[in-house]
Amino acid sequence: MSGSPRVLGKTVDARTRCEHYSTELDIIAIRFFCCDRYYPCHLCHFECADHPAQQWPRGQWTRRAILCGACWAELTVDEYLSVSACPHCSAMFNPSCKAHSSYYFANESDARVDRWDSHACRADL
Repeated sequence: MSGSPRVLGKTVDARTRCEHYSTELDIIAIRFFCCDRYYPCHLCHFECADHPAQQWPRGQWTRRAILCGACWAELTVDEYLSVSACPHCSAMFNPSCKAHSSYYFANESDARVDRWDSHACRADL
């Protein structure tokens, strides 16, 4: 994996799974808009970064921000949100991750970019 992006956080294997999400389908890492660093999930960013997370603004969804943990291909946000498996290696993504998309990606109607509530997140731990 020489030259591959570095994934920070509480990873548990080479496929970007972390201690928070570690099913067979939990194989993506997200490049966080606020720091341009990959983390497996919002909880890893919350626990390991020294700043609050920010969502990817809709106008930036053409940038590569998703890392497939199976083949290490980088996908754009638009690309990731439109598929259920990696377009490069066909590895399936966890469909339940879409339920957390508001932690990472701002909708056109979102008024704020930073929607992080550290107290609410801490309760999730």
